[in-house]
Amino acid sequence: MAGRVVVVGLGPAGPDLVTPETLAAVERVAVRFVRTTRHPSASVMPAGTRSFDDLYEGADAFADVYRGIADELADAAARYGEVLYAVPGSPRVLERSVELLLGDDRVEVDVLPAVSFLDLVWARLGVDPFEDGVRLVDAHRFAERAAGERGPLLVAHCHANWVLSDVKLAFERETPERAVVLQRLGLPDERVVEVAWDELDRGVEADHLTTVWVPTAAAPVGAELVRFAEVVRRLREECPWDRQQTHQSLARYAIEETYEVVEAIAQVDEDPGAASYSALEEELGDLLLQVFLHAAVAAQAGEFTIADVANAITEKMIRRHPHVFGDVAVDDAAHVARNWDEIKAAEKGRDGGGDARKGALDGVPGALPALTYAAELGRKAAKVGFDWTDPDGVWAKVAEELDELRAEPGSAAELGDVLFAVTNLARHLGHDPEAALRGAAAKFRHRFEVVERLAGERGIELAGAGLAALDELWDEAKSLRSGA
Repeated sequence: MAGRVVVVGLGPAGPDLVTPETLAAVERVAVRFVRTTRHPSASVMPAGTRSFDDLYEGADAFADVYRGIADELADAAARYGEVLYAVPGSPRVLERSVELLLGDDRVEVDVLPAVSFLDLVWARLGVDPFEDGVRLVDAHRFAERAAGERGPLLVAHCHANWVLSDVKLAFERETPERAVVLQRLGLPDERVVEVAWDELDRGVEADHLTTVWVPTAAAPVGAELVRFAEVVRRLREECPWDRQQTHQSLARYAIEETYEVVEAIAQVDEDPGAASYSALEEELGDLLLQVFLHAAVAAQAGEFTIADVANAITEKMIRRHPHVFGDVAVDDAAHVARNWDEIKAAEKGRDGGGDARKGALDGVPGALPALTYAAELGRKAAKVGFDWTDPDGVWAKVAEELDELRAEPGSAAELGDVLFAVTNLARHLGHDPEAALRGAAAKFRHRFEVVERLAGERGIELAGAGLAALDELWDEAKSLRSGA
């Protein structure tokens, strides 16, 4: 039989706001826990009550704290039959640890009602949250949860100035004019002060009893993406060219824009600076347009929306990174990659039914560039053991394929075998063959353009200069590059 956890709230301020029902439960249940002693009414808990303050001090993220609390409470409930868990404020308002308990099959949970900090907030602000349509947002997830909102917003868990800074910077364009900071409501040192938005993280000293009221936002959080989605929607409805596009007709543009992004990345690598990063920003925008256009086409067909796309990839990233969003431990990046492949295979088997992929090479897109395609095939085959044990074997294979090409230089198949062997060598040496060849090609292009410039400056006609003269120019171009 599952153990029981009785969850009580300590109210928003001092012991005078703790309910009699909570005090009675504290008296009745012998084994007691409190989320934190950093609360004005934590004094109602008897001596010897276990607090979880040590988890806050030792964990890397709040998610680890809340999972640790739920696990310890479940173990204690199984051991003692019934335990009490006290949280600040109300157990059903922004209490992630309580949410975890309610979804935990190991325990039965009784939640006793309590006074929330919200009751004091509405009284101090003179606001009816239902009439005004207030949205309550956790400061730690502000940019995500307040996306598209113009207010009014009540931002909780503003326990540090860096949290206030994150909230302040969540608006990409126009910012709110002002905010109201509410601190330590119901206590003798209560403070309610209006601050300019730019001073939000400088005009106050945040603590664990700090909340921010945003009456009206000049532009919604996440405004740029919302605005862009609206632009694309209008293009599909009002532009003759955009109206006639289909997934098939747009496919070529997705490929073209992807290559232009790759080229912009190469420019950043070669010459990092404002101009190259500006070019990359522009090309990423062009690629983003393709994503939004495909989503708009699908939305008009009643299939999915851009929100569905964002939600699907968000959920996928959470599933495939259990070491970040769960309790899985990993040793290194290679371990992460193995987990990814195992989770992906399980997803395909679960979602695909009778059509689930079974072949080791299934899932490698045939439309990839040839070099990347070959490298990916080699990588997939290696996962099931079809591979050389070390680079020496691959060196020998490259030499063997070169000998066969020398014996039959007119064979495109033999040349392909050489290239395929080289892609496997690149993998064993830890290189991306596509990136390596692209880098070599870019280097050749740059040096040849220098050769053309030098020849032009000296009145040399390249076509009639002869190989010896061109080699001299080439060597000069190399020296100029290495000395730059």
